[in-house]
Amino acid sequence: MDQVRAPVRAPGPGELLVRVLACGVCRTDLHVAEGDLPVHRAGVVPGHEVVGEVVALGAGVGEWFARGDRVGIAWLRHTCGTCKFCRRGAENLCPESRYTGWDADGGYAEYTTVPVDYAHPLPRGYADAELAPLLCAGIIGYRALQRAALPLGGRLGIYGFGGSAHLAAQVALARGAEVHVMTRDAKSRELARELGVASVQGADDPPPVALDAAILFAPVGDLVLPALAALDRGGVLAVAGIHLTDIPVLNYQRHLFQEREIRSVTANTRADAREFLAFAAEHHLDVTVHPYPLAGADRALTDLAHGKFAGAAVLIP
Repeated sequence: MDQVRAPVRAPGPGELLVRVLACGVCRTDLHVAEGDLPVHRAGVVPGHEVVGEVVALGAGVGEWFARGDRVGIAWLRHTCGTCKFCRRGAENLCPESRYTGWDADGGYAEYTTVPVDYAHPLPRGYADAELAPLLCAGIIGYRALQRAALPLGGRLGIYGFGGSAHLAAQVALARGAEVHVMTRDAKSRELARELGVASVQGADDPPPVALDAAILFAPVGDLVLPALAALDRGGVLAVAGIHLTDIPVLNYQRHLFQEREIRSVTANTRADAREFLAFAAEHHLDVTVHPYPLAGADRALTDLAHGKFAGAAVLIP
């Protein structure tokens, strides 16, 4: 990823100009950089887990934010507000949706902008680097947990245990769930144990109990089969990623019969973000972060691709 010098542009109408304090490194950034996702804007600056300080306000911003405020910038950046999906509260499915670090420049920079309607107030009690992963890893993990329809006190399986999974696990544990983790990485297995999950095993190993719900965080289609097979009757598997390798052929009796379900997770709504950040304010989450300098963005993405750390990487300008 080339380093580029460019002038800091003034915020447009309805925008905030933000000085970046920290930006999380998300697997979606890797998918954008490696071409797993189609190009939305050539040469876009990645990064959509941005913690920043407001330094200038565009026209029409109103009184929501002031200079010096700490704000969060997340993946979702624009929706039309008028389509059938927006009207029913499913703005994540808006055909006109646009995204930070894919359609518009993101936080792998010293400064960036955000439409004020999509800027998030942040909970107190966290360092800048700890807040950054909450803005996508945390929000998407929260939505995936909602999509998985885990019953109160139920048994949840988590497949893959990176930045998003380690936060979703804590939300589930705080709600009284019994959590079982399946992951190939030794560092991630150790982190899961430290967080107090009920069991930890290999990525495609069966959990010790039948699961009421499961979330697939690893972008590995092969894991859909063992995850579905591990579900109890009526269980739901939520697939949390924006990209997944091909899923092998399913066996109806083994994987889907007895009303098992598989559900995708597509982006998030601003309501998801508000609910999750409010939860993080009330229940302090242990956010495992690994700081990199902004100039080390390539190394952070490479380390993420090769599983060099447990938790989340964060760029610090």
